[in-house]
Amino acid sequence: MYLKMGTCGAVVASSPSAARNFLKAFDAQFANRPPAISAKEVTYGYQNMVFANYGPKWKLLRKLSSLHLLGAKALADWAPVRRAEAAHMVRGMLDAARRVRPVTLPDVLVCAFANIISQITLSLRIFDAQGEESNQYKDMIVELLTGGDLFNIGDFVPGIAWMDLQGVQAKLRRIHKRYDGMVTKLLEAHAASAKQREGKPDFLDVIMANREGEDGETITDVNIKALVFDLFTAGTDTSSIIIEWAMAEMLKNPSILRRAQAEMDRVIGRDRKLEESDIPKLPYLQAICKEALRMHPSTPLSLPHFSFDPCEVEGYYIPGNTRLLVNIWAIGRNPDVWEDPLEFKPERFLSGKTAGIDPQGNYFELIPFGAGRRICAGKLVGMVFVQYMLGTLLQSFDWRLPEGEELNMNEKFGLALPKAVPLKAFVSPRLAAAAYL
Repeated sequence: MYLKMGTCGAVVASSPSAARNFLKAFDAQFANRPPAISAKEVTYGYQNMVFANYGPKWKLLRKLSSLHLLGAKALADWAPVRRAEAAHMVRGMLDAARRVRPVTLPDVLVCAFANIISQITLSLRIFDAQGEESNQYKDMIVELLTGGDLFNIGDFVPGIAWMDLQGVQAKLRRIHKRYDGMVTKLLEAHAASAKQREGKPDFLDVIMANREGEDGETITDVNIKALVFDLFTAGTDTSSIIIEWAMAEMLKNPSILRRAQAEMDRVIGRDRKLEESDIPKLPYLQAICKEALRMHPSTPLSLPHFSFDPCEVEGYYIPGNTRLLVNIWAIGRNPDVWEDPLEFKPERFLSGKTAGIDPQGNYFELIPFGAGRRICAGKLVGMVFVQYMLGTLLQSFDWRLPEGEELNMNEKFGLALPKAVPLKAFVSPRLAAAAYL
């Protein structure tokens, strides 16, 4: 579908075949990002990896991130950090259970994910516990991902952008100022503790030591701030959203929750906690995660791609200077691919025609991380976050909604797609007491 949005052309790919054509056959042509004043405000002028145009700077940022943070080896190297933070999360939830207080799931998860990322990146736990500071951080990220920046009329009619008719740019400047203040403090603390990390460099140390690429491209201090922005925004709320939706769907369908817990009891038992090495032996848990990614992708529309040159796709002429949006939400609910697409059925990934589909960008029927050369650099980390943390929550606790409360399954639309009403539930421990030590 081709649209004229103000002075800008945009094409929307809403089927697996259309997505395959654009992101495979025309991958290189649509590898850029369109100019967007709203994005410029929060990315230090497109100095990050997510919104940078395809070129030497982007390649260097992507290479260093993949090698030292987001790739398979780095993932294995930082497993102890994830294990320790999962234990912190469980202890906090145990305390809530003893006090008979409900747990607000997205708050718990964002705090845990932010601490994982900050330890890997900066060797710091930025939140000691859930509290005012972590809640302010979460509110800032949610405001960024679900606010008015999704559609800013100035991005589509550049001639009136200076007027900021919707107040979007002013709002984003305020958010960016808060974020920049937080990151500046973190970087100052990181620099002050350099001697303590001798022989044990974190990701930021590696970036600092490899600032120059082979072709002379250099990573600046602004690039580093913008890259940290990517890691915190993409690595906290997006993973939290998927887990929250998965838990909500299981509370809505208790038989799925019971089956997942039974699988864990059979494979792991109740005398020890889940380890990441257990996940390959838990196919139903994996299926639940895939089904949550299918029904509730954290980004319903892909970040916009951009082509400077015209092309012809599936017999249609696409003019130059056109934006591409991939409707990930619609592709995951395509009735030609998915039987009962509006039903949460993890078993569809265990048998039948869709059993072999995975979300890593190879099957265009399910592309929650995108596909092609601009596929999410953190797809491996994202899958581990979702599978390990969701598995930990399921194995460690039984779950129930507050008395008399109905489950609200409405969505809050934006760049991300969280639940409109955050999930609150009471938890009770289900493992042997020694397993929580």
